[in-house]
Amino acid sequence: MRILKKILIALLVVLVVAGIALWWLTRPQEAQYSLDETSGTDPVLAEPDPQLIPTVGIAEPIGWEEGQLPVAAEGLEVNAFATDLDHPRVIYTMPGGDVLVTLTNAPDRPVAGGWLTNLVADWLFSSAGAGMESPNQLVLLRDADGDGVAEERHTLLDGLDSPSGIAWRDGNLYIANHDEVLRFDYAEGATSVAGEGEKLMDLPPAGNHWMRNIALSPDGEKLYVAVGSASNIGEAGMEIEIGRAAIHELNLDSGVSRIWGAGLRNPNGLAWNPWSGELWTTVNERDMLGSDLVPDYFTNVPLGVHYGWPWVYYKDVFDDRVEHPMEQFLTEYTRMPEYAMGAHSAALGVVFSQEGTRMGDKFAQGAFIARHGSWNRYPPAGYDVVFVAFDERGNPHGKPVPVLQSFLTQDGKTHGRPTWVAWDATGALLVSDDTGNRIWRVVNPAATPIAAPVRNTGARLPPRRELIGDPARAFEEPPEDLMVPGSF
Repeated sequence: MRILKKILIALLVVLVVAGIALWWLTRPQEAQYSLDETSGTDPVLAEPDPQLIPTVGIAEPIGWEEGQLPVAAEGLEVNAFATDLDHPRVIYTMPGGDVLVTLTNAPDRPVAGGWLTNLVADWLFSSAGAGMESPNQLVLLRDADGDGVAEERHTLLDGLDSPSGIAWRDGNLYIANHDEVLRFDYAEGATSVAGEGEKLMDLPPAGNHWMRNIALSPDGEKLYVAVGSASNIGEAGMEIEIGRAAIHELNLDSGVSRIWGAGLRNPNGLAWNPWSGELWTTVNERDMLGSDLVPDYFTNVPLGVHYGWPWVYYKDVFDDRVEHPMEQFLTEYTRMPEYAMGAHSAALGVVFSQEGTRMGDKFAQGAFIARHGSWNRYPPAGYDVVFVAFDERGNPHGKPVPVLQSFLTQDGKTHGRPTWVAWDATGALLVSDDTGNRIWRVVNPAATPIAAPVRNTGARLPPRRELIGDPARAFEEPPEDLMVPGSF
């Protein structure tokens, strides 16, 4: 009897110790810095805290009550443009004012990292309101009377495969499923799409990041496609990452594609900077380094650029967890992101200011970005729409400015999750809310429509005559003959 009693006591002690250990390992690591401190042109980069068991801070979606609205910045008004949508994500406004939206969710796919990772991922997706089956539709919304509310709704396409990106030009409608880019014949104003889609390009399917956003070049000859990684840091091997963590350029005439920019863990929103003419993107950086790392970012994507994933982040900070051999001289040509959006904020859709928009002087020159909200940060952050101001040369500055305040509640839940942004025909900002199942419309009713942004122009820099020293400092220490009048 005494032996049995001792065994029971020992088992109890083991269970208590195991419980304490489990609590210690799974307790959330609270952020030491505010989201603003890990945002902007000079963000704080905390010391990495690698986690076997990630910090989890998920805000449970509770939806919106009848008549309830997000809180907008001073001077702005918000109303529901469309409600009762089935997980709306990407929004695209046609030249005539019709609004196209993909009703979508992730395809049925394994997540890199093994059975335990998949089990945890399923729980995370379900808790965040993303566990539903994908509706796989493209829907047209029409505000025919211009009152800011869509009174018509038409299903243009059904039976797509986790669609995301939308683009249109000259009767050609482009849709990106998770594994392909399709083209359809579509006359603007029509309430249906006839005929089968033509496959233009295969894409790496699904993976941890399944959304595939697209954007046409200003001349309409190229299509740019954002493809996220299949993993967090290449933990399932780099073979499955071929063609991922990159932005592709597709020549629509020849059908030939190439990698435009790489090392981008999960690029999402794509937009053309109206002041510089450059392609910009929002990027979701890596997880499980603590609540303060790594800040997501918003940056330009010149041809051939590499942003370091999975080996480094923010140009030269090495991620020691990555086991795959690093490419030679990677940090010599890895680019520093232009603007941090805050750690784990999940920056997604983006639009720049454009002619005719009505958001007021405070929001006249810059970019509007939807932050979908964190899961690997405690406390949760993001779940809002912010404005990033740009100067006259097309460079971001300052900190993100709230446009729609966080959808989070005081008890750690959330009404919804801002996902994508687009301009409507009246110059108001549309914001999709995927778990809230609606699209919001934001405008300053007293604002005068802004003029078209002025494209930056200037004389070209003189050519290099000889390669001396560090090429990156070529014009800090130019050869003497370049300074002689008439030498170039």
